[in-house]
Amino acid sequence: MHVTGLLINSGLIQWFVDLFTVLRKTVRVWDLIDILLVTYVIYEIIQMTRKTRVTQLLRGLVVLVALFWLSGPEILDLKTIYFLMRTLLQFGLLAVVIVFQPEIRRALEQMGTTRFQFFSLFAPRMNLAQKEMWRDAVVTICDAAERMARARTGALIVVERLSPMTEIGRTGTRVDAEITTELLETIFYEGSPLHDGAVVVSRARVSAAGCLLPVSQNLDISKDMGTRHRAAIGLSELTDALVVVVSEETGIISLAQNGVILRRLDRANLYRILEGDLMPREEEEPGRWSVKSLWDRLLHLRSGKE
Repeated sequence: MHVTGLLINSGLIQWFVDLFTVLRKTVRVWDLIDILLVTYVIYEIIQMTRKTRVTQLLRGLVVLVALFWLSGPEILDLKTIYFLMRTLLQFGLLAVVIVFQPEIRRALEQMGTTRFQFFSLFAPRMNLAQKEMWRDAVVTICDAAERMARARTGALIVVERLSPMTEIGRTGTRVDAEITTELLETIFYEGSPLHDGAVVVSRARVSAAGCLLPVSQNLDISKDMGTRHRAAIGLSELTDALVVVVSEETGIISLAQNGVILRRLDRANLYRILEGDLMPREEEEPGRWSVKSLWDRLLHLRSGKE
């Protein structure tokens, strides 16, 4: 038995050695990179189409292809069904583009956001003056969120990062004012004509108010979340913006980022998250080249979905 075991182990080791030798001679490094890129793209497509109508579409296409194959002359030779399936598949691509135009557009928009935004690795560094401006803005947002939560005043604050909020700002009223707690409370006061929309904070200033946000189509969102929360998640799915939400009914403070919403935040936790994302530490600032920093930032781009 011992000798037999040794023979089996030696044969297995030799098989792995032979396999490695063949792979080393036939597979290039670029082939491995090609496989990894294709795997990543397929994974992203699955993530984007999951929980949407595209999932049902893919199931229907699988059924059609199966019927087309089974009705072929090589299998069952069902001439009428084979003709119908062949005709449907010929015009299927055009039908998919027409019927699922919103989903295709949303997928293309996502390709330019944080999930594919590798150019953010080379973004310019934030200078000291910009850091101070953003620190004051973060303090103001946290103070306003805390005060509006106590007063049960609904609020929706979009904080711009790398993805420009120009189109979102055009749906509302241009403000371009210094951000203050009083200004935010005035905008979201129930009697204000702009209180139903979102405020956009760009370059540490209030750039627009009363803005409309895209509502998320995620079917797994809790039923107790209202339109504000769904709009916050919807925008965070398409951009890298940070969206602060204050519930009018419960006064709960939430933060949406990368399609994920964090709820029941207090002022300290909200400040910590905003400060960490808007004002990176010196060793984490964009533009600093190191293998560790690039790897950490690549992982950060994926953090919102895992």
